[in-house]
Amino acid sequence: MTSECWLQEINSRIVDCRRCPRLVEWREAVARDRKKAYADSVYWGRPVPLFGDPEADRLILGLAPAAHGANRTGRMFTGDRSGDWLYRALYKVGAASQPTSQAVDDGLKLTGVVIAATCHCAPPANKPLPDEIVNCSAYTRDVLAARRWKSILCLGALAWNHAHRLLMIPAIPFGHGAINRVPNMPILIGSYHPSQQNTFTGKLTESMLDGVVSAWLRAG
Repeated sequence: MTSECWLQEINSRIVDCRRCPRLVEWREAVARDRKKAYADSVYWGRPVPLFGDPEADRLILGLAPAAHGANRTGRMFTGDRSGDWLYRALYKVGAASQPTSQAVDDGLKLTGVVIAATCHCAPPANKPLPDEIVNCSAYTRDVLAARRWKSILCLGALAWNHAHRLLMIPAIPFGHGAINRVPNMPILIGSYHPSQQNTFTGKLTESMLDGVVSAWLRAG
């Protein structure tokens, strides 16, 4: 299988997934009953595929698509404030071709990086249920097996713990900038998620995110 094919093959299964009835109902309801600000938009309303460079050796593991962000645009971290922060940080270290991400056709490209999610469907209240995370784990396992990942940036405690479970390595406590190095495994680095809950309150600042993204790219 070529480098390009592994990404396409996993994505083809992700976007057709209907394993979780609650998530199917929610993502499609959001797409149908659009937010007033996006009343004229055609929502994606499906599981959001992986996004990035097929030759990547660095992985970002997020939580789940935002209801009116990636669930609307169909691309990871695209069209919401979390993405504004993440792509700006990636642009600063040369991993993104531009600092903004508004639509799938805006020309954004990633270099050396793939973005995945713990749950590929937008969940109510941004909280996937444990069985929904288990259902989505099959795709994450395939992502982990597809490449020789040097380092994985885990956005939030849920992604941090999920990565440890799937890699079957002992977990250390999550924290911003936490690093877990296990021989013959990807280096895991933790970051507070760039959600509005964290960025508006100052729990996560731009310099904090820039620092951990830079450390993640240097690791391994």
